[in-house]
Amino acid sequence: MATPRRVAVVVGSLRKDSFNRKLAKAIVASPLPGLSFEIVEIGQLPLYNQDDDAHPPEASAAFKRKIAAADAVLFVTPEYNRSVPGVLKNAIDIASRPYGQSAWNEKPAAVISVSPGAIGGFGANQHLRQSLVFLNMPALQQPEAYIGGAGDLFDDAGAIKKPETKKFVDQFIAAFADWIEQTAKKNAAH
Repeated sequence: MATPRRVAVVVGSLRKDSFNRKLAKAIVASPLPGLSFEIVEIGQLPLYNQDDDAHPPEASAAFKRKIAAADAVLFVTPEYNRSVPGVLKNAIDIASRPYGQSAWNEKPAAVISVSPGAIGGFGANQHLRQSLVFLNMPALQQPEAYIGGAGDLFDDAGAIKKPETKKFVDQFIAAFADWIEQTAKKNAAH
């Protein structure tokens, strides 16, 4: 059997009981064969400072190494003010610098957002995709994944309790697994 593809899961919320962290944990708890998920934490990262590019803080260097070692990246993010949380943008900047040495380059990506509101973090999801274009991360286009009504989405153990949502998330992850393989084949052909 082939070695599973390593997927770095980057959660855009620092809150311990955030809906997005619950979703990330639910995804990690039931991976597809062929995928290995690891939540890569961003809460310990200092603010990005270009002056540190030659000698980054250890937390920044360790984060960048984990992203570099991954085969793909799954972003799970809430929406703050129609965009991504500042901590997520900071993490993206840290692993993309210095210019020309981005750990994100050519890694297949997917974005899923969860929100208590009806539009499920659509603004953050779409705004993050703008950064992924610049980072040269081929992003899964379909299915798009913004999940609303997060306040009633999880049971007491953190599992997704709505069968239709669980089915959708499973289909989304299966599509992402296919996307990772398609992208790997394209990259190998270069």
